[in-house]
Amino acid sequence: MNRARLKSILTRRLVVPVIAATAVVSFGAYEVSRTASAATGWPAPAPAAAPLDDSSIGALASLDQAMETLTARVRPAVVNVTVTAKVGPQDADDDQQDQKQQQMQQFFGQGSPFGQFFNMPNQPQGPSIEHGEGSGVVIAPNGYIVTNNHVIQGATDIRVTMTDRRIYPAKLVGADPLTDLAVIKIDASNLPSVPWGDSSKLQPGQTVLAFGNPYGLTFTVTRGIVSALNRPNPSASDRRKPGGFIQTDAAINPGNSGGALVNSHGELIGINTFLISPSGTFSGMGFAIPTQIVQPTVEKLMKYGKVEHGFMGISISDVTPDNAKFFNLKNASGALVSDVTADSPAAKAGLKTGDVITTLDGKPVSDAGELQMVTGQKQPGDTIQLGVIRDGKSMDVSVTLESMNKAQTKEAATPGQGKAKWGVSVGDINPSVRQQLQLPSNVTGAVIQDVKSGSPADNAGLQPGDVIQQVNRKPVHSASEAADAMSSVPVGENALILVWSNGGSTYRVLHPAEAQ
Repeated sequence: MNRARLKSILTRRLVVPVIAATAVVSFGAYEVSRTASAATGWPAPAPAAAPLDDSSIGALASLDQAMETLTARVRPAVVNVTVTAKVGPQDADDDQQDQKQQQMQQFFGQGSPFGQFFNMPNQPQGPSIEHGEGSGVVIAPNGYIVTNNHVIQGATDIRVTMTDRRIYPAKLVGADPLTDLAVIKIDASNLPSVPWGDSSKLQPGQTVLAFGNPYGLTFTVTRGIVSALNRPNPSASDRRKPGGFIQTDAAINPGNSGGALVNSHGELIGINTFLISPSGTFSGMGFAIPTQIVQPTVEKLMKYGKVEHGFMGISISDVTPDNAKFFNLKNASGALVSDVTADSPAAKAGLKTGDVITTLDGKPVSDAGELQMVTGQKQPGDTIQLGVIRDGKSMDVSVTLESMNKAQTKEAATPGQGKAKWGVSVGDINPSVRQQLQLPSNVTGAVIQDVKSGSPADNAGLQPGDVIQQVNRKPVHSASEAADAMSSVPVGENALILVWSNGGSTYRVLHPAEAQ
């Protein structure tokens, strides 16, 4: 046998065992896999998917990086504010505290942590200690911090905790209950701070971040958008409080009060202040005070320790497409004067119920909230120029503002008797009713006794205890006058009524198509 043939035979003999061995190993692996699958009832796991590469998620990765950079820039300037107060049984602030808690519950719902922000055990045996906490924002490197007035109200001791866990005692520089803003200061320097932004340039849909300390969890950030702008004052306790709130879906919860709302440039454009929720926890509607109000208020507090707000003495509401035609208006914009306080700057200047304010110092007034916000930032003694439309005619009115009166009018309601029309029954205001209602002397008309469910009056938001003052811009002084005036509205036409409710007057439109 030659050498070539011997090599061929040896090669074939080696190849066969190798193939056989491979077959045995493969069969063994199959048996093991089949046995494992039979035992678990599940198929063999598939290989794990590879992670997405940067080219596939470049936009998302860039967004995450931008948010991380923004958070790292703002977070060190957000602080935790804790307060302590001592309250004894002899203190006369129980009514005020009860009122405060009722107002908080009105905003945040019964049982809300916001409504119970201060721990107030009812123990008449001796003094009690209250504890509360919220958030704040460093606005100057030398230790000035802005927060909400309701965070520090009544505090005898204020402590500020930084993100690096340093704790400083703080002193109150000044507070303004009307805007719910306060400035405190700590003895420190070279602190990180947040620059001011211009809230007037915000647009719905813009990205915003909310910083704070919700539920005692320190230094939290949430992301969302500007849901709406220029939201009105929700407080029925004092209609003189400015509105203009920023609405956001960035989560704001108990403890976020006083925290920062910033734009994508890391600029402070609002101070988180409250939410509206039936449960008292976040439900998609958080609100912040815009820097249009915050910045000038804070500057005055830092300089004077208090704020004097300009007072005009009118109740106003929005001009709407529904009521514009009753005032001979081409556009549904401006602020509608629904009441003028006697002997007020507005009364002295000649403003009247039914006037429509369209400009202030030459700048257009879009709605009642804007007029209230801008006027509230004026100083007592300032003279403002108003563009007014009265009965379809344009005119200019100069008003010299006075200092805002801190007194509040308490309202009550009681039904009377009268003739039902448009789904509403009305009654006269006699001396005993006026005393029971605690109505201001300049409020005259007819008291609403009953409102039929689903009626035009019900759909217009009328309630028992409201006072009808005018019907189609004509004053009424009794229940019979109000009923006759409403009955005389031509069939098929709307009715405009002026109603005193919750301490102020507003115009309402009744639609006959909804009458039953």
